[in-house]
Amino acid sequence: MKNQLLQRQEIKNIDLAIDDEPPSIKELTDYRADIFSNLKLSLPTEKKPSFQTISDNTRKFIKKHFPATTDAEWLDWKWQVKNSITSTKQLQEFISLNIKEKNFYFNNEDSLPLRITPYYASLLEEKPRQNSIRKCVIPLEDEYIKTDGESSDPLCEEEDSPLPNIVHRYPDRVLFLVTGFCSTYCRYCTRSRMVAKEQHFTYGKSDMERAFQYIESHKEIRDVLLSGGDPLTLGNQQLDYILSRLRKIPHIEFIRIGTKVPAVLPQRITPSLVNVIKKHHPVWISIHFTHPMEITPEVKEACERLADAGIPLGSQTVLLKGINDEVSIMKKLVHELLKIRVRPYYLYQCDPIAGSSHFRTSIERGLEIIQGLRGFTTGYAVPTYVVDAPGGGGKIPLLPEYFVGKEGGYTLLKNYSGKVYKYPDF
Repeated sequence: MKNQLLQRQEIKNIDLAIDDEPPSIKELTDYRADIFSNLKLSLPTEKKPSFQTISDNTRKFIKKHFPATTDAEWLDWKWQVKNSITSTKQLQEFISLNIKEKNFYFNNEDSLPLRITPYYASLLEEKPRQNSIRKCVIPLEDEYIKTDGESSDPLCEEEDSPLPNIVHRYPDRVLFLVTGFCSTYCRYCTRSRMVAKEQHFTYGKSDMERAFQYIESHKEIRDVLLSGGDPLTLGNQQLDYILSRLRKIPHIEFIRIGTKVPAVLPQRITPSLVNVIKKHHPVWISIHFTHPMEITPEVKEACERLADAGIPLGSQTVLLKGINDEVSIMKKLVHELLKIRVRPYYLYQCDPIAGSSHFRTSIERGLEIIQGLRGFTTGYAVPTYVVDAPGGGGKIPLLPEYFVGKEGGYTLLKNYSGKVYKYPDF
């Protein structure tokens, strides 16, 4: 009884209401003039910037588009969120839109909203017409096209959800959705059905507590993946509370965080955030990287700060047509990741969400890319190519055909250059 009372008091003392996190767009208005009255500061504002790097290219962008902005403001992650681009009207102040971009209209509340941090917008100015990452965050009219096999929940996560914010598909681990907010929305998002949909999905104290109780009651769960939305857009106190509650569950051995924040909002990776995470070790972080353009001096500071704190970092990359579906581009990406101590982990086939056909490559193309990496660079740089099977089948790894067959007592194996070798396998 004493433990239950203490637990209730802890929940009462920590405010985990949805109002405590930056809100996603509800109307297509210019949010730069807003103060986000429901964005409460989880910690006192630090007097000096806790993030340091502003690259030369970014400074040119600031001078052009935010001339009155101080370094301290630009380096403040909350400023980045409050000044994010959330409408096509705003977007056109930064970049000239092409006809497919102009023809997109947010015609219903189910559309994935537009949100791009000022920092990430600075990356779009480089060769704007041929910019590789532009299509990742700027909506196109192609999103209206729905092809066979696409759906709003192709992985059938909702069928494996005993609670709205828990997905329990694999025996020993769960996906724990802790927020519906992202600082930048990727147009191919697997969970576009639920991110920024506060009218249907909530993440308040009672929702969190039900999730903790579910995890506590299922002792087979040893691994929890925090996702959403993006967990690193939560305040430090909120994230600390979630990690603390999980660490109090005896059978939880391993906590992971899935995020794109280091790539789109590196200013969020402050020393205070890192201190919150590292006191709950072992915690691993999987970062969604897309293209070598994302590996900037700012991202280097963010990832090295995490790595220096003993937090293992892996990358999860989605294979995207016309963006990163070339061996040379993927090789450049994985090499740049290793240089900032991020291990390439997964290369995902793009999930067949509604309106994603313009992003999806053939599976053969993914196998060609893996074949172009294996043997031609270190094994540390070669991710596992997986298809997250539609219908809830989970991740299925795919490899080029290295196993040729059997001959007598030998197994025939093909190496990276196509030569066949015999291995004695009597």
